[in-house]
Amino acid sequence: MDDLDLAPGQDAPVEWGQMEEPRVPARLYALKDRDTFLVADSMGDVLGFADGLFHDDTRILSRWRLRLGAQSPTLLSGAVSQDNVFFTSNLVNGALVSPGGPVGPPGVLHVERKRFLWDERLYERVSIRNYSRAVVILPLAFEFDADFRDMFEVRGAQRAQRGVRHPVEVGERAVRFRYDGLDKVERCSTVIFSDPPSRLTEGHAEFLYALQAHGCVDLYVEIGAHGGPTPSRERFRAAAARARFAMRAKRRRGGRLRTTGRLFNGWIEKSRADLALLTTPLSTGPYPYAGIPWFSTAFGRDAIITAWQILWFDPSLAKGVLTYLAMQQAEQVSAFRDSEPGKIMHETRRGEMAALGEVPFGRYYGGVDTTPLFVGLAGAYVARTGSRELVDQLWPQLERAIAWVERRIDDNPYGLLAYSKTSEKGLTNQGWKDSGDSIFHADGLFPPPPIALVEVQGYAFAAFRTMAKLARLRGDGEASDGWSARAETLRAKVEEMFWMEEAGAYGLAIDGEGRLTQVRASNMGHLLFSGLPSPERAARVIETLLGADFSSGWGLRTLAVGEARYNPMSYHNGSIWPHDTAICAMGMARYGERRGVVHITTAMFESAAQFEMRLPELFCGFPREPGDAPVPYPVACLPQAWAAGSVFMMLQACLGLTVDGEKGVVEVKDPRLPIGIDHFSLLRLGLGKETLDLRFEREGDRVTVRSKAEKKLKVS
Repeated sequence: MDDLDLAPGQDAPVEWGQMEEPRVPARLYALKDRDTFLVADSMGDVLGFADGLFHDDTRILSRWRLRLGAQSPTLLSGAVSQDNVFFTSNLVNGALVSPGGPVGPPGVLHVERKRFLWDERLYERVSIRNYSRAVVILPLAFEFDADFRDMFEVRGAQRAQRGVRHPVEVGERAVRFRYDGLDKVERCSTVIFSDPPSRLTEGHAEFLYALQAHGCVDLYVEIGAHGGPTPSRERFRAAAARARFAMRAKRRRGGRLRTTGRLFNGWIEKSRADLALLTTPLSTGPYPYAGIPWFSTAFGRDAIITAWQILWFDPSLAKGVLTYLAMQQAEQVSAFRDSEPGKIMHETRRGEMAALGEVPFGRYYGGVDTTPLFVGLAGAYVARTGSRELVDQLWPQLERAIAWVERRIDDNPYGLLAYSKTSEKGLTNQGWKDSGDSIFHADGLFPPPPIALVEVQGYAFAAFRTMAKLARLRGDGEASDGWSARAETLRAKVEEMFWMEEAGAYGLAIDGEGRLTQVRASNMGHLLFSGLPSPERAARVIETLLGADFSSGWGLRTLAVGEARYNPMSYHNGSIWPHDTAICAMGMARYGERRGVVHITTAMFESAAQFEMRLPELFCGFPREPGDAPVPYPVACLPQAWAAGSVFMMLQACLGLTVDGEKGVVEVKDPRLPIGIDHFSLLRLGLGKETLDLRFEREGDRVTVRSKAEKKLKVS
């Protein structure tokens, strides 16, 4: 655990046994709409552990449990639809009893719970059908509650004081919960039934139905932060249609990707559906929230990388991310929020604890890499689209961002971009591996700050080169030359200070005393992504990453086997993160490696197949053995945006594809296809005001690419 003493999360990663994981081995399923999301089990129940209905980082439904009489029904199946709009649970009754004796045999009632979120409101339909040849008296009941716990409380934070929960208001068919937070904000939750219960209390609703032979009954329920009309079939159907239409529109952004592999297509479609689920419409444009349940909010680093993963076929997300983050750029120095002028936001929260300053995450800037990544994405967006309009609009923010990078490098005695936390409640480690134990020396001891991570130097190098290119486009040759010189100075320092010749790898970090942490970690794959290493050293790094110490057979480990803190079950020290593997693969492709990239992509696809085509935030780094499946991490977010986006970055790496928006051409270099895929189509790829269709096909040992618009395709 880090200094926040929370569980679990990116800013406070949970390890095995640190919190009570609900209902293992029951599955948890998530739905989301804007700033509201629901996590429930396979039965459709919420029992108040890490699950619930959350709105603006507050749990507004902490218990929601269906009972048949005094018993829970038996689970048949539970699943979320392919488009992530509907959750459906199929249940069957046990022996129904009442105080007067049996009222129905087991196995004759089919119960279907179907639900979705729309307009930040939960809609649920409970359909019960009697398959027996006799009348069945059905006692149906619901248990419910709203604890109004802040997300950080749900994650394990302890509070000295809470606000006031008012007496529950009970009506004929509705129950209303109210809570006045210490931040002077009233938070509410209302449960409304379509039928008036025979008995309704502040936490319990009972219904008694007489189902004729082969008869059925439907009960509609709506739950949200506000009251509303009486639920009905018409309201349910109308809202469901709007929810499905909105999701379809989000999934159709950008080009269409299709292969000859049915399962591979399933992975692509599920990944697009997960990105659509997590993408939230903000006033600045679409923005991918990081993940459910712990990170259903705007993160900087996660959103930048997610937008970069799909930039090649859908630039719209990058535009929304850049615009939003530019608006949130820090203007003041705040030790509590780890902010300095020019810095780009790490995380924002809307809950009570953030509003009160009990945690610094209302708008928190404790990420050393987000600012250079912001600059890098802006350059990648211009290269992809050929449009300078957005960069011209954001040029002041880009200048302030690169100025922050320059100041931090100039203030560091070793000329590196480093971090050290400024608040006791902030993050100890401020790269993407931000758990408290993720940065260490070869002997396992923690280094003194400030800490300069190897991949962050690559991001800064790429940011300088980006600003040089953009300044040249804007006609400022002097500024361009200055940023180019800074990039080369930083490159020389990294090559001198981080390289470990014997290991064929770059070390993890330089500590505050100028010592190299001689640890082999996947961070050096991100250095390849930035293009900093020399070709000779890049080849050594690629060989190291593809070796057995990193490559598990399911993906790349975050830490090599044999390092002091290696643990395949840890959060960052030996687990497999799909986005990390994808960035490493893209870095390899940058240096011309294709065979290794194909094998990594195939391994990750086989992992996805074991996870029902939905890659989690992370999973354990155990070596692959015949007949085994990848081992899940117990409380990983699912879905997670940059895990969903990883397939697209790896596919781009295989294809060797880049889009030159300025020239209006698609460049393809040494294309490959994943193992088992013989054909790949990329349709309606945006290229300026036009679209382009590409078809990749395996022909013997080579892959060809064709397009009707041959002048817009450059193959080498």
